[in-house]
Amino acid sequence: MRAIQLERTGDPDVLREVQLPVPEPGAGEVRVRHDAIGINLIDTYVRKGLYPTQLPAVLGTEGAGVVDAVGADVAHVAVGDRVAYVSRATGSYAEQRVVEGAAVVRLPDGIDTRRAAAMMLKGLTVQYLLRQMRVDLVAGDLIVWHAAAGGVGLIACQWAKALGYRVIATAGGPDKCALALAHGAAYAVDYRREDVAARVRELTGGAGVKAVFDPVGKDTWDGSLACLAPRGLMVSFGNASGAVPPISLLTLTRGSFYVTRPTLGTFTADRGILEIMASELFAIVSSGAVRIAAPREYPLADAARAHRELESRATTGAGVLIP
Repeated sequence: MRAIQLERTGDPDVLREVQLPVPEPGAGEVRVRHDAIGINLIDTYVRKGLYPTQLPAVLGTEGAGVVDAVGADVAHVAVGDRVAYVSRATGSYAEQRVVEGAAVVRLPDGIDTRRAAAMMLKGLTVQYLLRQMRVDLVAGDLIVWHAAAGGVGLIACQWAKALGYRVIATAGGPDKCALALAHGAAYAVDYRREDVAARVRELTGGAGVKAVFDPVGKDTWDGSLACLAPRGLMVSFGNASGAVPPISLLTLTRGSFYVTRPTLGTFTADRGILEIMASELFAIVSSGAVRIAAPREYPLADAARAHRELESRATTGAGVLIP
């Protein structure tokens, strides 16, 4: 089978197409023949070495397709089922993949595999951020969401609106701000032209917001804290600009702030909880309250180009690799 592998970390040019044996599933495992493979920022973190992995490695944690082999002790899916998954291990940038059965969920009829590959990691991320974070949000509350024109952000703007929250979206440039507004954000702030924290204070009458959701990391950390109301929650869930440097806890005394750095893997480790999360994601997409746009498509061999475009911050929405 064809796969995209890296033997060393570095820029996108380290990605190489190789031929690998088709793997066989063991006990508790499922083999999926991919229709589409999700492309996510976490893939670039692994490629660059920010998240260490054993090399050589096949990138990717997300995919969708059809089950073509099932190992022992797997009863919830069968050969021929349409499925999607997010795995804790890498290995998705390939025509086929063996994945832990506990990560695989069946797709409802109304969701095609290409959109599923574009939405599983991003949609489940929004689910736990909006539905499971310990913050007392109520309808009408304003929240800040950075990088709101990205794949996660566009889902978040819609889902938050469905829950009654008002999103102050940040994005780079007028087109991206307009896209966030079209997907349900109440306000959009162009971080290239405006002081985000000052604009948030203006929109909240100086009070600040109860929560900031930040996938950017290093570049937005200080500004995010400046957006918070006293006892507000800072949710740092990504490193698009680099990891947040070590901080002094005294920084949080400016408003007795709460800070968390969650990961999707923690929330999906329990199979029962994953089923609930996926069911909620599929339901809100099927209802039309959250629309998943057709993703940008790249041939599997163009994984390096996909990474360059993703890291350029010139893209919006989600992208997938097509084997």
